[in-house]
Amino acid sequence: MPTELSPDSTLRELRTDQGVLRYHEAGEGPPLLLLHGSGPGVTGWRNFRGNLAALAEHFRCLILEFPGFGVSDPTEEHPMLAAPGAVTRLLDGLDLGEVDVIGNSMGGIVGAQFALSRPERVRRLVTIGGLGRNIFSPAPGEGIRLLMEFTDAPTREALIRWLRSMVYDPALVTDELIEERWQQATDPDTLASARRMYGSAALAAAVKAAASADAPPYWAMLHKLKAKTLITWGRDDRVSPVDMALLPMRTIPDVQLHVFPNCGHWVMIEQKDAWERTVLAFLSSEETA
Repeated sequence: MPTELSPDSTLRELRTDQGVLRYHEAGEGPPLLLLHGSGPGVTGWRNFRGNLAALAEHFRCLILEFPGFGVSDPTEEHPMLAAPGAVTRLLDGLDLGEVDVIGNSMGGIVGAQFALSRPERVRRLVTIGGLGRNIFSPAPGEGIRLLMEFTDAPTREALIRWLRSMVYDPALVTDELIEERWQQATDPDTLASARRMYGSAALAAAVKAAASADAPPYWAMLHKLKAKTLITWGRDDRVSPVDMALLPMRTIPDVQLHVFPNCGHWVMIEQKDAWERTVLAFLSSEETA
């Protein structure tokens, strides 16, 4: 397995009844589905490109690009509502039954929702921040407020403020990172999609809808999760503060929680080596009764 994997060499396409799904594939072995988070300029490749070489030594890695983020074809649905269906279409299209899942932030929520609805298809679940709900910290978190500010009025300065809220070490916010995120985030279609998710009006409407919904929120159903689960979190996360982990940590039946110090929201980037060791140990450990 080469240590350097390029986006072009790993990119694949799957034609479905709701447009083309794009994903990155590398490695051989048991299937491992990686689900990215949300935010300006995000893609699955950018979330997991640094981890792909290590994971692909042990697994057939599939990094799904969710519809509505500028890579896969968009659908008529809200991007967050379209994501679980995209997971099903990818796995069905590739004729995959049971998989392991790694989900970053929004991707972790999507992974948990998929595991709740299709328990026979998720063996083990790894989440990176974002899962659960605020207990002690104010909601929305600082990073979400900065995300709203950028989405409502996109400027480079607003993008930089948001990016710096994502990490513990501001040195990770390089000129190269700013530029690639800026180019993707300001694409007209991608920006329109982002405003459906993170514009201040959209979030206010989502809060109102949640308050009147008949169905329970996903976090209230985590006690029904069958998959063995590893929750990973940055101690210094300013997007989804670590107290959010308390509810899933107490309610998921078979769960571990690993908190990484000196680390913000992007655990798989900021604590790359330690996170990879922890995740590989969890995914490769023997089943217990």
